[in-house]
Amino acid sequence: MRPQTSAPVSAPRQAPLAAWLRRLAYGALGLPLAMAALPIYVHAPRLWAESTGMSLGLLGGLLLATRLLDAVIDPLLGAWADRVGSRRRLIVLALPFLAAGFVALLHPPADGNAVLWLLAALLTTYFGFSLASIAYQAWGAEIGADSAERTRLVACREGFGLVGVVLAAALPGILAGGDGLALADGLAQLAWLFPPLLLLLAALTLTAAPSAIADGKSAGTAVDEAAPADTASTVAAAAVPLAVTAHESVLASLRRPLADARFRRLLAVFVVNGVAAALPATLVLFFVADILQAAAWSGAFLGLYFVSGVVFLPLWVALARRIGRVAAWSLAMATACAAFVWAAGLGAGDVWPFAVVCVLSGAAFGADLALPAALLADIARGPGVAREETAGAAGGRAQGADGENAAGAGAETLPVASATPQAGGYFGWWNLVGKLNLALAAGVALPLLELAGYRPGVSDAAALSGLVVVYCGLPILFKTLAAALAWRWRNSLEKA
Repeated sequence: MRPQTSAPVSAPRQAPLAAWLRRLAYGALGLPLAMAALPIYVHAPRLWAESTGMSLGLLGGLLLATRLLDAVIDPLLGAWADRVGSRRRLIVLALPFLAAGFVALLHPPADGNAVLWLLAALLTTYFGFSLASIAYQAWGAEIGADSAERTRLVACREGFGLVGVVLAAALPGILAGGDGLALADGLAQLAWLFPPLLLLLAALTLTAAPSAIADGKSAGTAVDEAAPADTASTVAAAAVPLAVTAHESVLASLRRPLADARFRRLLAVFVVNGVAAALPATLVLFFVADILQAAAWSGAFLGLYFVSGVVFLPLWVALARRIGRVAAWSLAMATACAAFVWAAGLGAGDVWPFAVVCVLSGAAFGADLALPAALLADIARGPGVAREETAGAAGGRAQGADGENAAGAGAETLPVASATPQAGGYFGWWNLVGKLNLALAAGVALPLLELAGYRPGVSDAAALSGLVVVYCGLPILFKTLAAALAWRWRNSLEKA
């Protein structure tokens, strides 16, 4: 007979609609954060070159230096975020810096010292954006009661983020086109639209989303409505208040995530797959202009790509519930490979076939956003330090052998439950790698194109073949390697 308890440790179960509203409230902040990223990385260089007359060499040097600094400080911000603890307070601290820096960045000075203005605007924007992003991502890792719930939360965040990217791509042209204004004026109007939008959606997230454990409140409000009511151990573990690790050194906080074997494996897959995704992102405009000879369609192709990511994202989440997140992610990588195999055979005028490529690769992009971040959210809930635990101590659960484990081994590496906030450290390293992926892709792709003799507008067949190989072939190679690594390590990566 099943024993009954008079006071089970469980969170109040929510109606499906109420639970989804809270997930959407958490995801809302993802829209303005992603909306800010595109103008920072795409529009700012051209805007400053045209508006201030700054030399491209000086502009490029400032952008490179500040972007490298931005990437390097992410792990430090993550470690600091864990020492502070409260995710809400950190977001409230970060957002004014982001809003002020964003407005300044899209309003170059008509006179005065443009170099100092740009430097101050970039550093302010990057600080606010990075701190808010790390605290926000760590919050999502701490409020889900199980892997499925954390996957839904990440999907909501990334879905709103994709909507933000689409808005950032479309609004400058729409705002400029209304009265025939220049694109610079459209960006200036976008800059003034951004702060109230950020305030509105941040207020929604901060007041209506489930509470993070690091905020000293129970995470039980995030329990999925479908979760069994008697899973007391799961809810109790989720509801443990986390203490601030003020006694831990910054160096120890930085090293802790890297001591986690699961995190290192996931990070390796993320790096390889990230380069595969960044390569075509760097070269797509060259491919559209010189291979398809359809430069006028560039905006439509980009919009189709991101909209496809939004549409297919919930389908990947549903599939992950059935077959597992690593299997679904691997299938998405295979879908992207198939799309690039098709793209390699396209030529001048193949607009509609390339639109299909955008749909397929955009669909895979939706999985790239949600599924690895959901896996990371699970890993980040552990302490980052592993211990040896026998199968008997694990409660008799049968665990599949990992690709790195010897056959017949009697022990395996399992994460120990943590009582301290630590997700910020994980997401700091994660964001560092994501930013370096973009730099690495450009550093690999552009020199290879130059080596092949390619220049924008060239009609030489050999040079164009080189563009096809770098745009289509390299992503296939890197995606295949990433899928193989993910599949090899699937058992350890899927552990909740």
